[in-house]
Amino acid sequence: MQGQSLHYNASVISNDFKALVHARSCDMETLASSNVTGKIVLCYAPEEAFLTSPRVALRNAINRTLEAGAKGLIFAQYSVNNVNSVATCHNIMPCVLVDFEVAHRIASYWDMTGSPVVKVSPTMSAVGNEVLSPRVASFSSRGPSLAFSAILKPDIAAPGVNILAAVRGTYVLLSGTSMACPHVSAVTALLKSVHPNWSPAMIKSAIITTASVTDRFGMPIQAEGVPRKLADPFDFGGGQIDPDRADDPGLVYDVDAKEYNKFFNCTLGLLDGCESYQLNLNLPSIAVPNLKDNVTVSRTVTNVGPVEATYRVVVEAPAGVAVLMEPSIISFTQGGSTRATFRVTLTAKQRVQGGYSFGSITWSDGSAHSVRIPVAVRTVIQDFVSDTS
Repeated sequence: MQGQSLHYNASVISNDFKALVHARSCDMETLASSNVTGKIVLCYAPEEAFLTSPRVALRNAINRTLEAGAKGLIFAQYSVNNVNSVATCHNIMPCVLVDFEVAHRIASYWDMTGSPVVKVSPTMSAVGNEVLSPRVASFSSRGPSLAFSAILKPDIAAPGVNILAAVRGTYVLLSGTSMACPHVSAVTALLKSVHPNWSPAMIKSAIITTASVTDRFGMPIQAEGVPRKLADPFDFGGGQIDPDRADDPGLVYDVDAKEYNKFFNCTLGLLDGCESYQLNLNLPSIAVPNLKDNVTVSRTVTNVGPVEATYRVVVEAPAGVAVLMEPSIISFTQGGSTRATFRVTLTAKQRVQGGYSFGSITWSDGSAHSVRIPVAVRTVIQDFVSDTS
């Protein structure tokens, strides 16, 4: 995490301090009328934040303030990782990112002071326990899946922001799926080397069901956006990938490759009853996009842990939905089947045309294994109607 510190005090004037101008949205008209030449500009317009993404708004602010002759920029935004976007300012002028709360204090100082001034200190880096991580990046793809809403997406989250990458004989910091994908690919390869007989679906299940939904401090993972919020399965799927736990998941959700052929035929409209089929595809997640009264889905788990094992279910029901598990305890014995099927009945507590709510189903053996799948449910009154009020 990097950032520059600010100091503003009208009673202390030195060569390090420069005049401060509050240019609000930093549009060309405001900058032209504010005489920002040689000054540091505060761009603070929270009422317009929903109109333009922070990255685009920052780029525009940098270009406009440079053109207007400013000597520095303080840009207010929702809490989002935008540090790489200030590279344009390098060796030209200091550009500082602040959240709206800090910007409000600066703007209040500007309002109450006859000759407001500000000083920008060099960049500082904070590492280790001072950094809130992991977080879901604002540019990360989000669910639900528009084409197949009964299949929860995304599957998993992985490191993909400011990753040190090799590029043409040197190293640069890059962000995006191109950075997250190699992390997951490497974990997949390692799991395949340890468990050569596992199917692709078993490896995928192991990664999803052992992922973490809390950060390094044990707090819920946050998702960047407008504004920042607690992450849900449409932000990170099963959670943040945890390679160590994925090596020993205890239970996995396997899928016969032939089932994917049926799914493909559904995408082509060649089969009937595809909605029910998608709901019951043996994935390590459950998504019900149109719960009117109640629906029952089934899943099958395969024991890949100790031969003798008993798992008990822990249910976090989505808000407004009752969840019934049958059975609530599954046991595996020496010489017995390594598979167990359970049914999940989801019942709407009230009839509303609502949004999605989220929960989870976790099978725990009380010791080393906790096998969690995310659940996403949307209650509806009738098809082809949405809550737009």
